[in-house]
Amino acid sequence: MPAAALPNPAGLSPVIAGAWRLAEWQWTAEQRLAWIEANLDIGVTSFDHADADGSHSVARLLGEALALRPGLRQRVQLVGTCHLGAAATAAADLRAAVDAMLRALQTDHLDLLLIQPAATLPDPDLLAAAVAGLRQAGKLRHAGLANATAPQVAALHARLPLATHQVALSPLQRRALDDGLLDQCLQLGLRPMLWAPLAGGRIFTGQDADACRLRAVLATQAAALGIAVTTLVIAWLLHHPSRPLPILGSRRIVVAQQALAALPLQLEAATWWQIWSAASGQAVP
Repeated sequence: MPAAALPNPAGLSPVIAGAWRLAEWQWTAEQRLAWIEANLDIGVTSFDHADADGSHSVARLLGEALALRPGLRQRVQLVGTCHLGAAATAAADLRAAVDAMLRALQTDHLDLLLIQPAATLPDPDLLAAAVAGLRQAGKLRHAGLANATAPQVAALHARLPLATHQVALSPLQRRALDDGLLDQCLQLGLRPMLWAPLAGGRIFTGQDADACRLRAVLATQAAALGIAVTTLVIAWLLHHPSRPLPILGSRRIVVAQQALAALPLQLEAATWWQIWSAASGQAVP
């Protein structure tokens, strides 16, 4: 399936704002609202709150900001994550997590729920039925998986059409490339979401050998192309035909602008492989 034809059923923006650090930023509700509106102004309309600890504290901060301007809810896509544990209670846990997210966000529905399974996927039939029930109740528009294995994706997608699979990917974290997860997304017609596309800042500040070697090559290539290093890294990620959707965890709007600047770029194969070689420390095959 050509990349241009890959579906995006949740209507996510090509770059997604990651809001999981909202608490760390210690902003007022008005400052959070300004950040949301600044993203909207440049075309970033999707917000992933991804409360890693299940407390929904970030969802509450996001919900408080959106409540200051109720009309914005119709312009944004809200993405949440549910971490599943014990298989016996997975369906009930899923329903409870969605209800808690909706209360925290002060909204009546999630645009996309990402299900992050434990090592063993709960009964996919029961899981699919739980998602179907949430959709019928109007609490959920679409569902996807996060950090799942290829067999887990195949098992659930066969019973429930998934909207996406969220995986970690950056030049310094290439597992999704190596283990075929992105290729599976392409095969199934899914546009993957990418978390930590800038390796959590390691690309810019890491002192390990891989990061230092990569940083030098990126600086040289970005200067030659007349673009920011962030733009080059995002272009490298978008080179995959599954046409991934990167999630940025930065409060700086300029980072989102630099990421968006990568959308029309087409890196030459030689450039892509030079970056791969610098990050991996291996010769180009």
